Amino acid sequence: MAVKEEIAAVQDEIRGWRRDIHAHPETAFEEFRTSDIVAEKLESFGIPVHRGLAKTGVVGTLKVGESNRAIGLRADMDALDVLEENDFEHVSTIPGKMHACGHDGHTAMLLGAARYLSETRRFNGTAQFIFQPAEENVAGGRVMVEDGLFELFPVEAVYGMHNQPGLPLGKFGITLGPAMASADMFDITITGKGSHAAHPHHGADPIVTGAEVVQALQRIASRTISPMDAVVVSVTQFHAGTTMNVIPEAASIKGTCRTLRPSVQDVVEARIEQVVKGITEAHGLSYTLDFDRRYPVLINTEEETQAATAAAIKVVGAENVVTTHPPTMGSEDFAWMLQDHPGCYLRVGNGEGMDGGCVVHNPGYDFNDNATIYGASYWATLVEQELSTG
Repeated sequence: MAVKEEIAAVQDEIRGWRRDIHAHPETAFEEFRTSDIVAEKLESFGIPVHRGLAKTGVVGTLKVGESNRAIGLRADMDALDVLEENDFEHVSTIPGKMHACGHDGHTAMLLGAARYLSETRRFNGTAQFIFQPAEENVAGGRVMVEDGLFELFPVEAVYGMHNQPGLPLGKFGITLGPAMASADMFDITITGKGSHAAHPHHGADPIVTGAEVVQALQRIASRTISPMDAVVVSVTQFHAGTTMNVIPEAASIKGTCRTLRPSVQDVVEARIEQVVKGITEAHGLSYTLDFDRRYPVLINTEEETQAATAAAIKVVGAENVVTTHPPTMGSEDFAWMLQDHPGCYLRVGNGEGMDGGCVVHNPGYDFNDNATIYGASYWATLVEQELSTG
């Protein structure tokens, strides 16, 4: 293994940054304290800072040498609306909010790499350290791109990283091509005619019609999409009525669909519209459908995946880099950055069992501080490799 000795020497300090951020979680576009910490750290490392993209985003720019080449490294900063159930000293101090996905660790690892690179300066070019808000649910990555991220901070490629519970400590997982699914959200309102529950023939029942819609939506994946294409259509909310003896006027159905191919995304959207329109009209009801393409498919490009793999191997050895890591139906707004530029998004092991194996978005989760030296060393190695002084 070749973790950076300079990074290992300050692991306790990086752990302190991470645990302080964990204790003070901030959710989408409210990462004011966290972005203050990030900006102050970068400035203390001698790295110029830009603030304000996507409201709370921070970008640090470190240029070394005369080369015009540049790459971007991205970490997310936001927490989740989850009530933490841990009892360690750095537990969340904000009721109902916690770092249940490890973005505190992602931020600390990139800060650790930025410090190392600023001190050693063993590369030729520009490293853009991108600290992104609002990854969870609202696509802060898209907002940063729309706010001019890559016009203000040009790069040849952009790279991301996420911790992976269940992947042993000291290992990396990489997927070439589609690595994470799209995340589209649908919001359906079915409107009929309310009536007394004892006289349903006087009304037009949106609940029965809605139930038929829910059943039919499940057949989209199982009967209209090739079994070779991964698709998930999940209804997650059904709201109708307020009392037991009244058939309501309307019913609301909400959910999400995930795919690993943009072309399949198009088919699923069209089929949802077809199903809802056909069933509601057949029963004499009306509908509205809002289909929100929240996150695209995350697709790792070949050359950049090879670069990420090579850097990971330099840090932990080939035997500890899983190059056939399976895609996941989870989603990531880093996909918006990869739509704009080539790049690669990989996984760093968070550990197994009691030591880092708790799944993300769980009230008992915590980022494994022992993963920081591997993640930060990977970032540093990637910059030195891709912006080589040779």
